[in-house]
This record gives sequence, C-alpha cells and structure tokens, in this order.
Amino acid sequence: MKHAKERLIKRIDVAAKRIPADLVIKNGKIVNVFTRELLTDNIAIVDGYIAGIGDYDGLETVDAAGKYIVPGFIDGHVHIESAMVTPAEFSNVVLPHGVTTIIADPHEIANVSGVDGIEFMLNGSDGIPLDVHLMLPSCVPATPFENAGAHLTYEQLEPFYDHPRVRGLGEVMDYPSVFQCEETMINKLVSASMKEKRIDGHASGLDEDGINVYMAAGIRTDHECVTAKEALERMRKGMYVMLREGSAAKDLVELLQAINENNARRCLFVTDDKHLDELINEGSIDFNVRVAIEQGLDPLLAIQIATLNAAECFGLKEKGAIAPGYEADLLILNDLHTVDIAKVYKKGMLVANNGKILHSSHSAYAPDPKIVDSVSLKPVSLEHLQIKMKENCMANIIGIKPNMIVTNHLIEEVNIVNGFFQPNVETDQLKLVVAERHKNTGNIGLGIIKGIGINNGAIASTVAHDSHNIVATGTSDEDIVEAIRIIAEMKGGLVVVQDGAMVASLPLPIAGLISDRPAESVNERIELLNKALKMIGCTMKFNPFVTLSFLALPVIPELKLTDIGLFNVKQFKHIGIEV
Repeated sequence: MKHAKERLIKRIDVAAKRIPADLVIKNGKIVNVFTRELLTDNIAIVDGYIAGIGDYDGLETVDAAGKYIVPGFIDGHVHIESAMVTPAEFSNVVLPHGVTTIIADPHEIANVSGVDGIEFMLNGSDGIPLDVHLMLPSCVPATPFENAGAHLTYEQLEPFYDHPRVRGLGEVMDYPSVFQCEETMINKLVSASMKEKRIDGHASGLDEDGINVYMAAGIRTDHECVTAKEALERMRKGMYVMLREGSAAKDLVELLQAINENNARRCLFVTDDKHLDELINEGSIDFNVRVAIEQGLDPLLAIQIATLNAAECFGLKEKGAIAPGYEADLLILNDLHTVDIAKVYKKGMLVANNGKILHSSHSAYAPDPKIVDSVSLKPVSLEHLQIKMKENCMANIIGIKPNMIVTNHLIEEVNIVNGFFQPNVETDQLKLVVAERHKNTGNIGLGIIKGIGINNGAIASTVAHDSHNIVATGTSDEDIVEAIRIIAEMKGGLVVVQDGAMVASLPLPIAGLISDRPAESVNERIELLNKALKMIGCTMKFNPFVTLSFLALPVIPELKLTDIGLFNVKQFKHIGIEV
C-alpha cells in the first residue's frame, strides 16, 4: 500500500508539473485511438506510466519529430507453444514487432501435462518484458473422442483464477457439451462467471442458433470465423470477432470484407497459431495491421483494432491507448501505412530498436522432469499401419485445403493391393497415422489424406492439436515407421525422413511441443526442416508441418483423424475409411 501510494503521488506530481518526468517523448504524431485522430504533442512518462500529454520537462527526452507514436500491439489470442519456444524466447521474438501484451491460451501444453503445463507457462512468463496474460484451458481433452495426456476439471482450474495474470476461461471448443448442458462443462462456465472472468469461444462451423447457445452461456469471443458472413453473424449477436492470421489459418483478408467503421469496435487481431520462422520473418500483430491497411482499412482504425479493442475485450484497463494513467507501452513508427517500427517501449523502457531486441530474456525457470519426459509409446511396426480394404471400394479421404485448418470430406477410389490400401503419389493419396503417445495405450488411428504434396518420404510430429499425439504421413510405411521411431527417441519434436534415413529434425523436449534452445537456434533447425520438405517434394505453398498439426483436431470440420480413428466433425462421431 505504501509503495503504491508513493508511486501514485509521484505520477500526480509529474502530471501537475511539480517534478520532471522520467522521460518525455517530444513532437511525435500521436495516434489517439479514442477519437481516431493524429495529434502532435509530447508524452510525459514516469515509473512506466504516462503521466500527461502536453508541455512537460523530463530527465530524459526523445525527439520523435516526423514520426508516429502508437500504443503497443496486443495479440488477443495466441498459443505460445505453436512457436515452439519458451515464453521468454517468445518475448524476444515478438517485442521487436511491436507486440507488448498477449492473451495466451496454454491448452496445448495442458493437454499434454495438465496443471503442470499451466504452471510452466505462468512461471516461465514471470518477470519477462512481454506482458503474458492467460486464459485457462477449458477443454482438456478437447473432446471425448481421443486420448490426451491430461484431464482438467473445474476444481483444478479454479485456484488459477486468483493469479493476477489469469483473465478467464480459454476457448470453449466442445460445443456439444455446452449445447447439451453437460455437467463438467457447465461447472467450468459457472466457475469462470462467478469469478467475473472472460470466456473465449471456438465456434467453428456454428450457425446462428449455435451462436445463440454460446452467447447465452456467457461466451463472448470467436476466433474461428473463416468467412465475412460468419463474422457478421457473430458481431450482430454481440460477440467480439477475432481476426486471425496465423500459419495454418490465414483468414484475415476474407474477414476484412465484413469490417467497416460501424462494427470495427467489435473486432481484434489475433495470430492463434504461428510458427517461429513466420513470426521472425513476417511479423505478428504488426503483420495483421499491415495487411488490413493494404486491404484498404483506415490505418487509425486498424491500429484501434490492434490496441484499444483488444484491451477492452479483456478488461486491461491500463493498456491499449496513449493517455494519462495508461501504461507506457509505445511504438514509434517511421511510417504509419507500412507500420515501419523504429522503437518499442515497454513501460517506458526502450526494449527494441530497429527490429532488434536490446536485452534478450532468458527464463531461469526449469520445467518439471515430468513435462520433459512426455513420450510414452509402444513400438510401431509395419503391421500396425495396414489399412485393410475391399477391392474397388470407395474411401472417405481427408482433403487438405491449403492455408486453412478446415478440411474437405472427399470420397474417392483408392489403390488396393492384396487387400490393403497403398499410398499413391500420382493421385496424391497418402497414409495418415495418429499414434497415442501419453499413456502407452498402443492406440493407432489410420486414415487417408489428399493434398499434402509429399512424393518421396515421410514427416512426423508430436505437435498435433489438441491432444498432441504423434501424427505422421508419408509415401511408404517404412519411412512412416522410422519417422515415428525417431520422434520417440527425441522425446518429441518434428522430423523428415527419406529412404529410411532422417533428413532433418527439431527436438522439442518440453512436453513434445517446446524447445529448450534459444529462438535463433530453433529457427535454424526450422530452416533445415523446410529445405528437407522441399527434398521430399513439398512445394511449400503451405507448410506441411503446420497443416499436419491440425489434422488430428476433431473440432474443426470436416474430417479429422484421432488415435481412435477417422472422425466426422459434422456428425461428431467416428466413421470407417471404407464408404
């Protein structure tokens, strides 16, 4: 109390011009996100907060003449695990791109390691420059139609709500449980509501009636819109629409067709799942803002979506704007339309300059050994991968849609040899395998995919949303078996195999999802993986590993594969491969 009073008095003294500010940024063109106008003025900062806008003296001054000053960007929904680095390394990557606050959902690591995974993400993000707020995983496992590494009840989640960086309940993806008022789901919704916490949605493929159900349940956001029509339906019902541009799901350009000055305040930008190499080379929320402006959105409106909207959505009362009493999370831009970021300030401290982090963060928090040793798998043999089928029969096939996480349900004739399906490169029909890796059950789901583009080799990964079993595909059973063996030996990660030998790999020892190495080292391994993917025939018009990681997610239409078998999302049940 005493320290807080002293800081408040000092801030008021600076605002009243009785004492100088710590820092004054002068002459910049300030983007006022409240009124959407440009104002040339000075910003006085003390103890990490903005004390005033106007004519102030400071112990230090920065001249921003000719440049633009905008609030720090906020990513409204992101899974840090998808970047395959620790929270500290994630901070080093996104801060130079102007992202100063994120709303992270750790349901990837929670599906593997449960409460231990949530604690790892909280402890690993403590004390780093990036503000990491968490939404607690609502669906672990995501559905009852697969085997994950953990099962989280509302009693296990409830203590986390007392943590100051926990904002609410993460994406509710099990719509049938909400619709049917299933008790375990209702308990989670009521628990979050009684704590006055936010609840995120996951309304993939839901019609207007489904949105009614979600809104009635207190669910207020959705990041799964893929059409402008869906975005409008959700906004009209009162939802916040998260405009997503990630690695697998690139929906932003389509969704922007629904956005105008009348409804833009119901939108925020998110990345959801974005790979490390794309974050480094392309950007994070800065990329979303840039694309929105290129597509014709007013720059001030795009910046408002990236800042104030996200802050208000999650109740971050001191973030999202440049105004007295707000945290001094600021970006200085060389150019407004290209979002050319010159400097990034976090709580009044310069943390990145011209695209470079000034002081790298490295978490001293070591993961629990249980999180590191997360792959428990019975040996997989060639016999385990046989798909027995009748001659001249038609098959249910997962059709890949490039740069989307939804799939097509295809029905095609397939190649049968001696009563078993054989992959066919000419028709691009390959075998897909999901092997349970948490509890040594020996479960192996088998299916057929079309469109992955491999012509000689196999790939495998323990990044397989959301249960994160081992997922693999390839042109031969021998290469698939070898890829799975290498994954188990590495205790998780990504691998490319050709002619029975490993071509490239990325070990992910933390829950099979996250590397324990610096971001630069991880990115080097990703570059080697990308080269290896080209060697086995991938055109790289989309990332096969990113696409592969969503083929085991049975809440995204239309067909997916779990460790139990082929799953029809629209019918919400398993189906056979043979039609």
